[in-house]
Amino acid sequence: MALTGIQIFKLLPKTNCKECGVPTCLAFAMNLASGKAELDNCPYVSDEAREKLAEASAPPIRPVKLGKGVREATAGGETVMYRHEKTFYNPTTLAATIPASMAEADLAARLTAWNAFQYERVGLNLRPELIAVKDDGAGPDAFAKTAKTIAETSEFNLILMSEDPEVMKAGVEATAFKRPLIYGATEATVEAFGEIAKAAELPVAVKADGVEALIPLTDKLTAMGIKDIVIDSGSRDLKGSFADQVAIRRAALKGGNRSLGFPTITFPCEMAGNADMEALIAGMFVAKYGGIVVLSEFNTETLFPLLLERLNIFTDPQRPMTVTEGIYEIGNPDENSPVMVTTNFALTYFIVSGEAEGSRVPCWLLIKEAEGLSVLTAWAAGKFSGDDVGIFVKKSGISDKIKHNELIIPGYAAAIAGDVEEELPDWNITVGPREAAHLPAFLKAKVGAA
Repeated sequence: MALTGIQIFKLLPKTNCKECGVPTCLAFAMNLASGKAELDNCPYVSDEAREKLAEASAPPIRPVKLGKGVREATAGGETVMYRHEKTFYNPTTLAATIPASMAEADLAARLTAWNAFQYERVGLNLRPELIAVKDDGAGPDAFAKTAKTIAETSEFNLILMSEDPEVMKAGVEATAFKRPLIYGATEATVEAFGEIAKAAELPVAVKADGVEALIPLTDKLTAMGIKDIVIDSGSRDLKGSFADQVAIRRAALKGGNRSLGFPTITFPCEMAGNADMEALIAGMFVAKYGGIVVLSEFNTETLFPLLLERLNIFTDPQRPMTVTEGIYEIGNPDENSPVMVTTNFALTYFIVSGEAEGSRVPCWLLIKEAEGLSVLTAWAAGKFSGDDVGIFVKKSGISDKIKHNELIIPGYAAAIAGDVEEELPDWNITVGPREAAHLPAFLKAKVGAA
């Protein structure tokens, strides 16, 4: 059972050092109890107290690390039912299936294609993380060989899927260095799978027939000393599976049921008859509340929308995505290149910079700190005023890089032009287009006129 704020306070050093970010140890204890702080924020907590506080500081849904390397991911670790309450932390991981009996040439071609599915969005590299190797009766050697090939020749991490402990053991021996997820232990195989997972220190997934049937399986694994668990309620119809996801999340977060406090794995690949419906079901689980979503395969028309949805769902709604204030070069600008200014809202930056790059006109882009707000919102909130923009331009150092004195401001902030001119009396202030889509024609016309 979780500790109260007062119980936590008794275990803290009571130095009121403020290094945790709050004024007192009591305030920190209250934040810890309510899930608003992490124990690691206290630099002076003793090892004994840390052990006692582990339960209080742990999220109600255990975070489980999946794989190793550049596509290492974490599932679980969530603390709220609804994103607007706080935020969702660990993005749903996406997997696609490969049968163990796939021919070597076909496997190599598949991996080459899937490795290429990486998309840049607002400065982030969006890509799937997992491949699920499915035991299709080809035997332990074929299962191990296919899994090892994927582990050694691709960036992907693995889910090993088999009902046979001997097949699973062969797969684990071949790929343990990649920390694969073992799927899926049932009532009949939970002890055998648990021993394999414990020996190799791997996460293990359990599958049951219903939510309540998961509890004795997870309890048995935790009694064996296994903590990294993923759960599958077994439902493969749309309504039942959705209801199970909500029930599991609510039991862990609202009911404090530690036996269900683990990330889930879902299988749209087993719930749809065509790719379109599979993608829709996968999108549902990204939002509610799949820790891992397993697809039949990866393809651009399905994967890209899911990655964008995941990015949106798992972006902190209380903290806009931002880029660092400063001077950004678009192309290879020189001393005569145009100078533009905008806010540090990430989407604004990447849209504006993308259109500027598309124009093939080298230019300087000044990014001003505006608390991650868009131009119009920042202007309305007083975060992108003429005085502030003028002072920022002076301090930015752009004058040392150019020989002209023209500044292009966003069309939506045309009202600040006069104030910017007052702050920068030696500059010519030009109002740019309101929409970024019109920026290429604007820049080309300006360079042509010059």
